[in-house]
Amino acid sequence: MRYFNTEGSCRPGEHYMVKLDNRLELIKTKLVDRKKYFVINKGRQYGKTTTLNALEAYLKEDYIVLAMDFQEIPTQKFADGTIFSQTFTKKLSRAFRYIETPDKERLLQLLADFQTNCSDGGLDELFECLSSMCEISLRPIVLMIDEVDSASNNQVFIDFLSQIRSYYLKRDKMPIFHSVILAGVYNIKNLKLKLRSESEHQYNSPWNIAADFDIEMDFSTDQITSMLDEYEADHQTGMDIQTVAEEIYQYTSGYPVLVSSICKRIDEKISGKEGFETPAAAWSEAGIAKAVKDMLRESTPLFESMVKQLDLYKSLRDMIEGIIYQGRIVPFSPDEKSVSIGVMFGFLVEKDGHVAIANRIFEMYLLNLFMTQEAIESGAYLRGESDRVLFIRDNRLDMDFILAKFVDYFTEICCEKDEEFLEKYGRKMFLLYLKPIINGVGNYYIVAQTRDARRTDVIVDYGGEQFVIEMKIWHGDEYNRRGEQQLMEYLDYFHQKKGYMISFNFNTQKETGVKTLLFGDKTIVEAVV
Repeated sequence: MRYFNTEGSCRPGEHYMVKLDNRLELIKTKLVDRKKYFVINKGRQYGKTTTLNALEAYLKEDYIVLAMDFQEIPTQKFADGTIFSQTFTKKLSRAFRYIETPDKERLLQLLADFQTNCSDGGLDELFECLSSMCEISLRPIVLMIDEVDSASNNQVFIDFLSQIRSYYLKRDKMPIFHSVILAGVYNIKNLKLKLRSESEHQYNSPWNIAADFDIEMDFSTDQITSMLDEYEADHQTGMDIQTVAEEIYQYTSGYPVLVSSICKRIDEKISGKEGFETPAAAWSEAGIAKAVKDMLRESTPLFESMVKQLDLYKSLRDMIEGIIYQGRIVPFSPDEKSVSIGVMFGFLVEKDGHVAIANRIFEMYLLNLFMTQEAIESGAYLRGESDRVLFIRDNRLDMDFILAKFVDYFTEICCEKDEEFLEKYGRKMFLLYLKPIINGVGNYYIVAQTRDARRTDVIVDYGGEQFVIEMKIWHGDEYNRRGEQQLMEYLDYFHQKKGYMISFNFNTQKETGVKTLLFGDKTIVEAVV
């Protein structure tokens, strides 16, 4: 039976996966049919290889598709143009094994002649051979190379791209590939950057002939629904497919491997376990929350890659911390280095002209990472850890008491810090205080669409209960009333009757403490610090 796959390429006969027909048709008609050269440049585990494999099969009726993977070429084979050229033609010959075309032997003979007669030949001779092959082929030839990142530190590969560019610009006179498709995490501009010193001009890429690849590769809610339809047909779980699909999308924003990871964990590790004894109970909002919580406890290649980039680029880390903790609004510029790195690896996106974390899971992971790294030296974390036993009663979280104790703690330290520090880090201190209290049982995340420099909403899940908390900087009574109204609207969205508000008020005439406010059928517990 099929299963959800998170390792390597997905295949329709073996795995549950979204339908790619629309994506493949767009790539063919908008790019390949128009003789475009382009790069599928996406973050790790974004479905690039799956797309290439499906595209290879999709194009075979109209084109000869020669597909290779640069991961299969050892680094030493890029030592010079001669060694690379011999290796490249051998890989092309191997790719022909899967091609059905009447002139197959004739094309293979050209490659064999090159290997025999041009054993000392470099890239010039290689491209003369490739040009001859494309000229006599009965069908247009498409070259497809996966994992081009593997060649990122090799000058020979840059020279190879330069040759492709040269032939592309003269292809009316010098036949060459109909279309060239590269795939990898790094874009070609960044490959060039790796090979040049800081004093040199870094952005003169030999791949400036490439067309934009603007085909959507995130999964939509409809695509997730279609995949779950197939799973439900096989398993009859009784799940509410539309609700489950929408909830998965809320956590992942359609990032392919995250979608598959949630589904795989529910199917293989949650269904049938305590609290989720039936498949219908597992395939639910509670089951999805459990899957996400478990995912965030594990180290995965995707998360490891994220941590690596944060360690390498301090400015990237500082920017993300500012967005998460302080609600900083960072204008989006794809050429700004920190933004470019975050987008390239898939954990930053553009939203309404600003930089945003790509999805809720990434934001939860980053928040947990920052919190864990700061916990050892954080007085707020240590206080929350020591107070924890006060807040858990009959396995339920007493959020009213948490706010009251946090007011006491914040009042203690307030006199030691200036207003600028407290305004900048106040919300961060509450999150650090809260983390050890809910650790191991609950989880929380920041609601991205409500976050700005003045306001941040946090959703806490604990033991099946949900708590909506608004943290805001006090800017007068009128602003405070608007905040209360916004919180009530958000309670409606989450189907809650009770909400919480923490107001960081730096007015010297303020009255600190916790009070309960009633608005119709809604209750708001407000803490003023």
